[in-house]
Amino acid sequence: MKLSKTLSSTLLFFSLLTLIACTKEKDLNSQASDYLVFGHFYGMCWGEECVETYKLTSTAIYEDKKDSYTAQEPFDFMRLSNEKFEMVRDLTDYIPAELLEGTEDVYGCPDCADQGGLHIILSSNGVVRKWRIDHSKASIPSFLHEFVDKVNERIDLLK
Repeated sequence: MKLSKTLSSTLLFFSLLTLIACTKEKDLNSQASDYLVFGHFYGMCWGEECVETYKLTSTAIYEDKKDSYTAQEPFDFMRLSNEKFEMVRDLTDYIPAELLEGTEDVYGCPDCADQGGLHIILSSNGVVRKWRIDHSKASIPSFLHEFVDKVNERIDLLK
């Protein structure tokens, strides 16, 4: 009887551990919470830094390990250090109101001339918005200039 109690306790422990681990991963990749996914992409580029994608929540920063050019879900996020989170935690403060109020989802012609582009995904109160933004400031409205600079600055800090 003692062996079966020990076995039952062990199975219960591992079942709970698995459930907790799956819940954390589900929360990380779910669309239900508020977050900002941001990154850059360059098509005619070779190497690790050609595509970088990050997910910023109110408590942490994550890096996508897939580095997909199209920034398509599902992502495979890995949590980064708290020091890196502190470097980028204010990025949402720079999202221009004009971007949120607008109906466009593409600004300029991202990576059409091998200049690269930014991908931005914002989830707020269950509403998910996506944008692709040209790196060339001559091709985008001036209200995006500071935001593009801040996104690129934060990507450089996280590398």
